[in-house]
Amino acid sequence: MDAQYNPRTVEEVFRDYKGRRNGLARALTTDVEEFFRQCDPEKENLCLYGFPNEHWEVNLPAEEVPPELPEPALGINFARDGMQEKDWLSMVAVHSDAWLLSVAFYFGARFGFDKSDRKRLFGMINELPTIFDVVSGKSKTKAPTNNNHSNSKSKSNNKMPRAKQPKPQLKEEDHEDEAPDAGEDGGGAAGGGGGGEEHGDTLCGACGDNYGQDEFWIGCDMCEKWFHGKCVKITPAKAEHIKQYKCPSCMGANGGGSGSNKRARPSS
Repeated sequence: MDAQYNPRTVEEVFRDYKGRRNGLARALTTDVEEFFRQCDPEKENLCLYGFPNEHWEVNLPAEEVPPELPEPALGINFARDGMQEKDWLSMVAVHSDAWLLSVAFYFGARFGFDKSDRKRLFGMINELPTIFDVVSGKSKTKAPTNNNHSNSKSKSNNKMPRAKQPKPQLKEEDHEDEAPDAGEDGGGAAGGGGGGEEHGDTLCGACGDNYGQDEFWIGCDMCEKWFHGKCVKITPAKAEHIKQYKCPSCMGANGGGSGSNKRARPSS
């Protein structure tokens, strides 16, 4: 951990929290095989660390007492082979959520946040799904839909509204087939009346960030959550060959499979 890094404002502490959270969520979802390998029960007490730059690390606890920052749960590796993998990952996720809050409010106490600052910080944090929500699939994030929709597809154009409101989009060939209906359901490039508000709260099921313009976005056909392609290591080219996409959580719960529907948002 960087001894020079000390966030001092509510916004800086929140960015620190979000960066560490994204790193931990990646360890427990997209990088889960590598994380599992590093948590060897034969090693000493290990901790899972998340860093502001969205990286993660499995390492021994700090030697100094007390440490510079609150320490994550100690000895997560010992239970690795004594529990079902899904239960073990959920347990690590819960302890990681607790650690993230302790670090954020450590900074708040250190730099004298008052009651209103602490309330605002927790409110910002509480807007994101917890790591446990992401790992267990209990996140409340839902894929956006239009008034006219099916269970597997949502209509929209390739261009995002200028207001940066997230909206799901189909592959190029799907748009060509459905273009005549665009005027009927109001799904235009500008969001169609209140469409921007309808889709404004959509978050990536892995990192919790909003959809940004020109980013590739893919939807899980099982749980219907949406993900940045980079968070689940799916490129637009790779998505073209997937008949049915399952996110890391659904793959762990249900195994592989194939189907006829594929939802993906092009990168431009």
